[in-house]
Amino acid sequence: MKCNLFLSTVAVLALSSAAANAETLRLLTWGGYAPDEVIAMFEAETGHTVEVTKSNNEEMIAKLRATNGSGFDLAQPSQDRIAGPQAEFGIYKPLDMSQIDTSLFIPSMLEATKGNTMIGEDVFAVPHVWGTDGLVLNTAMVTDVKDYTDLCNASVAGKVSYRLKRPTLIGFAFSMGLDPFAAYGDEAAYQGILDQVEAKLVECKANVKTYWDGGDELKNLMRSGEIVAAMAWDTGGWQLNDDNADITFVAPTSGALGWIDTFALPARGRADEAAYAWINFVMQPDIAAMITASAGNFTASQGGDANVDDALKAKYQASFPQEAIDNIKWYPSVPAGLETLEGATLDRINAAK
Repeated sequence: MKCNLFLSTVAVLALSSAAANAETLRLLTWGGYAPDEVIAMFEAETGHTVEVTKSNNEEMIAKLRATNGSGFDLAQPSQDRIAGPQAEFGIYKPLDMSQIDTSLFIPSMLEATKGNTMIGEDVFAVPHVWGTDGLVLNTAMVTDVKDYTDLCNASVAGKVSYRLKRPTLIGFAFSMGLDPFAAYGDEAAYQGILDQVEAKLVECKANVKTYWDGGDELKNLMRSGEIVAAMAWDTGGWQLNDDNADITFVAPTSGALGWIDTFALPARGRADEAAYAWINFVMQPDIAAMITASAGNFTASQGGDANVDDALKAKYQASFPQEAIDNIKWYPSVPAGLETLEGATLDRINAAK
């Protein structure tokens, strides 16, 4: 009896200790990256709780800049949005790599992201979800759109949509035979590229039904037939393909734009233990497959694709023959100051008549 009482006391003390060490993880992330079932499993296993704020790259940086890196404990900016904003605003803090189970990651993707987010000897991010920007087309109604600039063709006038965001600037630049990434180190040269892209996008405004902001908006426009061609993410095209076999994602001839969304610690986050626990939890292959099912994109989890739905694998393979994979233009880190130039360009495009 005394033994049972002792064991019960130990169990209570253990639970009390876990509760005392439990943290609330304030996660700043993208839609689909933290599905409810994964949160429930994490909370049950670790004792931590999770509060999710859904966002995008521009908003993440704006939120963290406005608070000097506080208000959140883990953020998921794309890997090209870390070194530049960190140099300008100091909104992140270095990762303690000893707290991360690096065996869970695809080695090449882990090393690429570490390299692209290093400042000095410090690593500021590790990879999570990856994918591409390209073309989403209703192939039954569109036959001559092969690249980004083809969205300006007369055949699709008034039935086109894309975002007024930096990927559109980058994609159109490559489609025009320019190399914006090669000009990252020369602001004057980069501004020259932006000026050419600006002229093209102003000329193309008559073709645009609307500039989409969110994925749901884009999908509704495609489903209704209001638009038949768009610049968008691969996952959006694959999700639309579930409803209409004629709509799918197509890699542009100039190359899809490859992105990696990461895990990064805001500078004044207060729940690092919970943040590292979440990273190690969601990178487990079985959990990663659940996130792929939710987000529609694959992750950097080693073996995370093993349990992914066969239909999604088939869509990926149809959109990306080997030559298209080899032609992906992976976003490098954005140097400090370039986003200011891009923002001014986008403002002028938006204001143009």
